[in-house]
Amino acid sequence: MSTPKQRFLDLHVPGDPLLIPNPWDAGSARLLQTLGARALATTSAGFAATLGHADGDVTLEQVLEHCRLVCDAVEIPVSADLENGYTAGDPGPTYAAAAATGLAGASIEDWSGTEIYPLADAADRVRAARAAAPDLVLTGRAEARLRGGGPLPELVERLNAYAEAGADVLYAPVVTDLEELRTLVREVSRPVNALLLPGMDIPSLADAGVARISVGGQLAWTAWNGAAAAARSFLSGSVDWLPDAASGRQAAGLVID
Repeated sequence: MSTPKQRFLDLHVPGDPLLIPNPWDAGSARLLQTLGARALATTSAGFAATLGHADGDVTLEQVLEHCRLVCDAVEIPVSADLENGYTAGDPGPTYAAAAATGLAGASIEDWSGTEIYPLADAADRVRAARAAAPDLVLTGRAEARLRGGGPLPELVERLNAYAEAGADVLYAPVVTDLEELRTLVREVSRPVNALLLPGMDIPSLADAGVARISVGGQLAWTAWNGAAAAARSFLSGSVDWLPDAASGRQAAGLVID
């Protein structure tokens, strides 16, 4: 019998990618499950916004409680955005604690919050997370492109080092050029996650060979946009937003016990 980790990994099929939406709280997680999601991945930015904070401006304790609530709300695998493990030191304890919340997976970044870790240090951090949480599907993230740099050969080198250190899935956010994605998929040794951004489409990403597609905080920002538009309309004295409220209530009714 396969393990939960293996069942989650089996959803990662190059060319037939797992569409893994990103909930920002327990209610949105349950909604996404009801709508047919096969797995979920938390969004650090979307969760932070629910607390009125910027991305990264939350505590590890808050993140772990968030993971626990999301996992308790659904029956499908949940992977967590754990940034750099919320520590400048050994990330192992973070990943051991995260596994205890019910998560099926988690990511680890090579961005300290101020700089990209040297490659050897970043690989050691992946190795520590792997050792502390052997049953999690671990996603190794190369953040350089997101932070304004990151030539493709460097990203490939880093991702392969993270795979060797124990990462099961590899991810370089905001690599948006399809030829670069094809090269990345071809030259790394584990399934690749891609971030869906404006101007991209799912069939093209599938054709590039990615095994998982996420959307980061974009579902959360879409929800915030809808709420802001409705509130702006109400505060101007209009009632034209009320039909949308009725539709939202129906959506919530899919998940409210």
